[in-house]
Amino acid sequence: MRLEPITWERLADTLADRLLDLKPGDGGAWPRVAFDGAPAGGTGELARRVGDALRLRGRDALVIGTEGFLRPASLRLEYGREDVEAYYSGWFDTGALWREVLGPLDPGGTGRVLPDLWDPVADRATRSPYVELPPGGALLLHGPLLLGHWFPFDLTVHVRLSPGALRRRTPDGERWTLPAFERYEDEVDPAAVADVVVRADDPRHPAWSG
Repeated sequence: MRLEPITWERLADTLADRLLDLKPGDGGAWPRVAFDGAPAGGTGELARRVGDALRLRGRDALVIGTEGFLRPASLRLEYGREDVEAYYSGWFDTGALWREVLGPLDPGGTGRVLPDLWDPVADRATRSPYVELPPGGALLLHGPLLLGHWFPFDLTVHVRLSPGALRRRTPDGERWTLPAFERYEDEVDPAAVADVVVRADDPRHPAWSG
């Protein structure tokens, strides 16, 4: 795959321009975009940049992180605090993401989306109010391990880190998750299935697939 150097600012602007013309594949009113990648890759920051760029262009955008849809600690940590299998397949409440975020944006949906569900620090429901995304507004969902669940995304962006960069940029207390990302590479191959790939080994000098 050939990658070209780009700045984060220009990347956000270019993606926002692309989203202006993006039509939902299911005929609905809301394009849904994934920003997939390990937390160390900064997918949330990229999603927020694109959201800001879209709003400057007159298009509504709602940025949601999957960290707001973690399962309760009693379920996430049932097999210990550093269980790789649980992190890979059980930490994130994919059912709630379908029900509260993606489902309302199906054709004929209400557009009423729950921005988060669970506070992992307090380990309780956030009780956040629903947000109504106007027709034509874009959902920008960011988080790790997003591309293995058959979510109905209209555009997928994968922020890729080499194994060495991922290890360097992952905090010591979170390095136990690294085998989950190795498995993700083997089973899902996100760089091959994503529409756009961004390499972020050096956060000052990203490159992308165009």
